[in-house]
Amino acid sequence: MSKAGNYWREVHGILVLDKPQGMTSNQALQKVRHLFRAAKAGHTGALDPLATGVLPLCFGEATKYSQLLLDADKAYQTRGRLGITTETADAEGEVLQRLPVPSISAVELEQVLAQFRGDIEQLPPLYSALKVDGQPLYKLARAGKQVDMESKRRQVHIGELQLLEQGADYLDLQVSCSKGTYIRSLVADIGQALGCGAHVEVLRRTQAGCFTLPQAWTLQQLQDLVEQDPSLAALEACLLPLETAVLHLDAVQLSAADAERLLQGQRLRIPDLTPQERVRLLGAQQRFLGLGEVLPGGVIQPRRLVRTS
Repeated sequence: MSKAGNYWREVHGILVLDKPQGMTSNQALQKVRHLFRAAKAGHTGALDPLATGVLPLCFGEATKYSQLLLDADKAYQTRGRLGITTETADAEGEVLQRLPVPSISAVELEQVLAQFRGDIEQLPPLYSALKVDGQPLYKLARAGKQVDMESKRRQVHIGELQLLEQGADYLDLQVSCSKGTYIRSLVADIGQALGCGAHVEVLRRTQAGCFTLPQAWTLQQLQDLVEQDPSLAALEACLLPLETAVLHLDAVQLSAADAERLLQGQRLRIPDLTPQERVRLLGAQQRFLGLGEVLPGGVIQPRRLVRTS
């Protein structure tokens, strides 16, 4: 890896971080970036400070594919505390209301959960990073500014919503969902449907796109690697190849001549290719060259190519 300046270096790849509780996603990103001394880095969708778990971090050329990870489905495990609603819909907010928790049978609970599977409408939490006129909602809320929240309703998809454990005043849930889903809103809405209110007490992301918890590194593990090997070789071994984020896309193998033309930004034509919005483009020895779009007639338009020098 070549150096950029006296401190920052060019680093390319993806690191799956197990984000610690109490830290924003950007704070976690900056800590890891400094460990790698990476010149360019970005995360792939913010987790609340309360939340822990899978946060893919992209370095160097991998940042070109951050949006694909932002758009990917996610999975979570969460504990919803029943009987208490809070200003932020999680345990960090001020309590707004306390209500007795009714006795809820397994049948009644399943009937409620069933209402939230599939395509549903959600109202994002007032205290969220969703931007209105360029400002995050949480900043507007803290400033006491009024926002037409009803206009911010959105449709999301809940692919899985399963009960893991039920206590007298809590529910542990497994959730798989589309991008843009707020687990805080989901838990709050379930609490409202149960007639007692609820807020998120624990939230752990277990998957983001193709990345899962077994692949994740904690900050402490990464810091230990730097102490054990100041050359950063052990740290760099934690990186996944940048194409890991796009392995779900169909691949198109190119000849050496076509690969050369592609890297010069030229369109290619390969008969019989089916039009697709995104495909992986591979050169010699299965080398990942970037993404392309297949247009009608087998024309390949290069998109997001990897820098080779």
